[in-house]
This record gives sequence, structure tokens and C-alpha cells, in this order.
Amino acid sequence: MSRLQKRYKEEVKKALQEKFKYSNAMLVPSLKKIVISMGLAEATKDKNAMQDCIKEMASLSGQKPILTKAKKSVANFKLREDQAIGLKVTLRKKRMFDFFDRFCHIVSPRIRDFRGFPLKCDGSGNYSLGIEEQQIFPEINLDEVKRTQGMNITFVTSATNDEECIELLKLLGLPFQKETIASGE
Repeated sequence: MSRLQKRYKEEVKKALQEKFKYSNAMLVPSLKKIVISMGLAEATKDKNAMQDCIKEMASLSGQKPILTKAKKSVANFKLREDQAIGLKVTLRKKRMFDFFDRFCHIVSPRIRDFRGFPLKCDGSGNYSLGIEEQQIFPEINLDEVKRTQGMNITFVTSATNDEECIELLKLLGLPFQKETIASGE
């Protein structure tokens, strides 16, 4: 059992139970999965770009990514149906908790001019954020990086609303922006 998973069971669950007064312990929200996705626009021009990104994504997530393909042809974007346009990885259980722990304590402090992630969810209890470059991950060898590549990270929780989701992620250690108090009282 990972360090973060143990902390969730011992501390975070109790804190959420006390704050939201759940009638049943099974209603306490938990982290279900983490989805890391990467769009590859230059993969249509450079065939080696896809292989480089697959290697980088595999090293930072710990498992092999799957290719996402175009559903329709779009002439304006020079896109054909079934053409590979991205990568994604879905992390669950131990790998998910290990990635989350590394992301909160090692990767987030390495982001340039970082002041916390915004307190804005999708309305249904999931949280997504965008990373502008893959070089903040310590698993990436900087000598082998040919181009900077951004990615989206989605934290899927069992929370039913944004407040529960934000509180769960805060207690697990995700650094959010400090709430600003409106002046003018």
C-alpha cells in the first residue's frame, strides 16, 4: 500500500466524514482514476515525434500509453479518419496514488512561477489541469527532449459536487491557489 493510500484511509476519510456529515461511510468521496492525455499536432509532420512522446509518457506514468485516433476527416486541419492524433494513459489503484504523490510533492514545485492550481472543477466532481511542458517531471531525461509538449491531467473522483472534489484533493495534498477575500467591507 502506498504512503498516500494509507493516509487517505486513516486521515482524509475521517476529515471528509466530519466536514460533510455523511450518513454512510461509502458516501465519502475517493480518487477513482487519473487520466493523462497528450495531443500531438506535429505527429502528422514528424513520425519520430509520436515515438518520443510515447517513450516520455510511459516513463512518467509507469505504463504504456494508448493512441487516440481521429474520428472524422477534417480537410482544413489536414486530418484523416483513424489518423493518430494523441496519447492517453489511465492510472488506477497503486500507480494512481504513486503518481498523485509524486505530482503533488515533486512535480508541482518544479513548475515555473507556480502559485497553486485554480479552484475550478467541471461541475460534476472531477478536476482537470493543463501542464505546458513535460520537462518538469524528473523521470524525463532533459538531454533527449527535442520539443516541449504539454499535457492534460484529469483527476476523476467519486465526489458528487465541486466542493467535495476540491476538499478531497486538498486533503490529499494537491496545491491549490489561496482563496482571495473580497475587500470592501
